[in-house]
Amino acid sequence: MDDILRTFIANFHIVAAITGAVYLLAFVCAVREVMNSRTSQGSIAWILALALLPFPTAFLYPVLGWKAFDDYATDRIRNGRAARPLRAKDLALIDRETSHEWPVQVKVSEVPFLNGNTVEVLVDGRATFDSIFEGIAKAKEYLLVQFYIVRDDALGKELAERLIERANAGVKVYLLYDDIGSTGMPKRYRVELRKAGIKVAGFNQRHKFLRIFGPTRINYRNHRKIVVADGEHAWVGGHNVGVEYLGENPRFGRWRDTHVRVSGPAALACALLFREDWEWATGEALPATPPETVATPGDQSVLVMGSGPADKLEECAIAFTDIIGRARERLWIVSPYFVPDTDIRTALFAAKLRGVDVRVMLPDEPDHKMVWLASIAHADAMIEHGVSIYRYQDGFLHQKVVLMDDQIASIGSVNFDNRSFAINFEITLWFPDQQAIDQIEAMLIEDFKLCRQVELPEVKGRSLPMRFLTQAARLLSPLL
Repeated sequence: MDDILRTFIANFHIVAAITGAVYLLAFVCAVREVMNSRTSQGSIAWILALALLPFPTAFLYPVLGWKAFDDYATDRIRNGRAARPLRAKDLALIDRETSHEWPVQVKVSEVPFLNGNTVEVLVDGRATFDSIFEGIAKAKEYLLVQFYIVRDDALGKELAERLIERANAGVKVYLLYDDIGSTGMPKRYRVELRKAGIKVAGFNQRHKFLRIFGPTRINYRNHRKIVVADGEHAWVGGHNVGVEYLGENPRFGRWRDTHVRVSGPAALACALLFREDWEWATGEALPATPPETVATPGDQSVLVMGSGPADKLEECAIAFTDIIGRARERLWIVSPYFVPDTDIRTALFAAKLRGVDVRVMLPDEPDHKMVWLASIAHADAMIEHGVSIYRYQDGFLHQKVVLMDDQIASIGSVNFDNRSFAINFEITLWFPDQQAIDQIEAMLIEDFKLCRQVELPEVKGRSLPMRFLTQAARLLSPLL
């Protein structure tokens, strides 16, 4: 002990300098949190932690809390998002009546509802990837491929083979993945694609502030799933690239998910969203040649809504809160993760009090234990307020679908949690036409048949340890 004290005293100036640097960093982080606060609860938690535990909080904050996406917003402006409604107007693609009916969704998306599309709902992985691979095989000019997770398994290898075949045929191919979601992707996988002339990028690869083993800002992820072929066809939904999404992982069994294929102007809107992500990730602007005409193979209206932490407001939450507030007959929500914030909870309770048939379909088994525990706490509170909670029994439920009355439905990558509403980059397609609504309604009716409804006695009968675990997990809701 004496030796330790002598060493400490001898090096006191070094210890003092390090301590001072830590406190200075903590102070800078605290000031930045105050200036960039979105929610008082989250900011107060960070500030208290920085004040009381500057080490290690001062080092965690730049990784988990330092949101800096001003450059993304700048790229978005440079890419001309504000001019897109004018371009759509010039091409006579705007569905004016529907855009007027849903002003919140339009303003959040910064693009209008677009006419002239065909919509095909794809149930589960095999139908989804058969459709995607068919579209890839027919691409003649370019392919834009973006997933949160890309695995080097049988499905990932098949995707690589099909992309390489198109690249060898002269098609321009771009693959964008999320660094965190695709952590297990080996370098060999990327090298093989690049050898074929495919452009491959991780979403955070150009933004390496304080990077050691992986990207900083790991709390902010690109959760979008987009495939675009020639600007004419697009695939969006909940599937990633991995055999579990085909139901081939014994742990999960059937993987219940939903994707959608849109053909028409909405596909071009998806391509423009990919372009924004690509430019921010790589610094490389994709070639932009605005088409003189846009194919309109159908008569269905679609809105493409991109959302994320670069938004000035929590626009994704605003859009969904508006949908909940406008429900009058039914509101069916399907999500694998249900960790709503106070505003969403309040809106759901109000909808139930109005007499709306509010149903929330959730998985019965977890894939992420902490989120699952928090979800139970939130779902139990819903049941106590009269909201119907259903647990899916036929495998793991991963689809992200909302159906409101007979007026509008959505399919996309957004989960009903704070991460999707405020932290991740997401995409949602909104469908106001009766044909798409009927397809989605029929699909969900079949899904509800494979669920069990959670009743109040089950909630009241939870053991004390289980209630403690779920409530403890609920405290982490802002980060889940």
